Amino acid sequence: MNISIVIPCYRSENTLPGVVREIDQVMDQTGETYEIIMVNDGSPDNTWETVRTLCAEDPAHRTGICFARNFGQHAALMAGIRTSKGEIVLCMDDDGQTPPAEAPKLIAAIRDGADVVYASYGGHKQHSALRNFGTAMNEKMTEILLGKPKDLFVSSYFAMRRFVADEVIRYENSYPYLIGLILRTTDHIVNVEVTHRKREQGQSGYTFTRLLALWMNGFTAFSVKPLRIATAIGAASAGLGFLYGIYTIIKRVVRPDVPLGFSALMSAVVFFGGMILLLLGLAGEYIGRTYISASSAPQYVIRETAQDQTDKADKPDRKDTKEKAGEEPDCTGQ
Repeated sequence: MNISIVIPCYRSENTLPGVVREIDQVMDQTGETYEIIMVNDGSPDNTWETVRTLCAEDPAHRTGICFARNFGQHAALMAGIRTSKGEIVLCMDDDGQTPPAEAPKLIAAIRDGADVVYASYGGHKQHSALRNFGTAMNEKMTEILLGKPKDLFVSSYFAMRRFVADEVIRYENSYPYLIGLILRTTDHIVNVEVTHRKREQGQSGYTFTRLLALWMNGFTAFSVKPLRIATAIGAASAGLGFLYGIYTIIKRVVRPDVPLGFSALMSAVVFFGGMILLLLGLAGEYIGRTYISASSAPQYVIRETAQDQTDKADKPDRKDTKEKAGEEPDCTGQ
């Protein structure tokens, strides 16, 4: 198996068939051996039925995984990568905005020596204003907290070598964040410019709440810089409070007739009280996530797969790059 294509699926019952068929066309033209792994992330519509139908049409190339509930895009990617067997793992969206026709560009960059390749869109992304804002914030967060190079653009359309995928799936804590896992694995990461299509149906599953949760995953799981920033803010606040106290004493000595300002006192109390609560909340977030991870909370729970269980033992190991004739999985579901 040369290429494994992982597609997290959410509310994509109408767009997924077109994406899968375009992948088939592109892979047939390139002559690559491939598999498509579709992970239904607890979608409330008929996405899972669509996945089962697609698997039944071509069990030799398609596998479906269904989560018991919504665990998030990065958990779905982890499940797909763990199932993959290809020497190159390619991840893309289910809505057709990341065109499968551009996949050969990413694959070629991997074969030219890169360990990981992210698609960039040359400033022509067709996402909503909220999604573009979230992407910009995510870029800044990964630069400041995770050490991402400023000239590297990260996106949901990317490819990686097998050894990178194997390193990524070693992470078993409850809050996976693919960008952080990749950045700590290798620095041989490049961009390849591709086109970005306009969304034909539906809307992005990333609400502001989901974007915020994604950012929290990134900096609490892979960086202690927020805690160091909190320490610096605490030290600066204490210094300001000390200087303000000296100012108050001097003012009282020089001009005893001037009453001390109640408003200034309340401003100081509210400011420092707010900072203390903010920093306590940040520390609590780290502690809470550490506790949840220590309690072995799962990254995801698989309800069923579009693959006959009796054939799983017969599937070739991911290191075996040749498909064994007569041992294709039966995608009839459970």
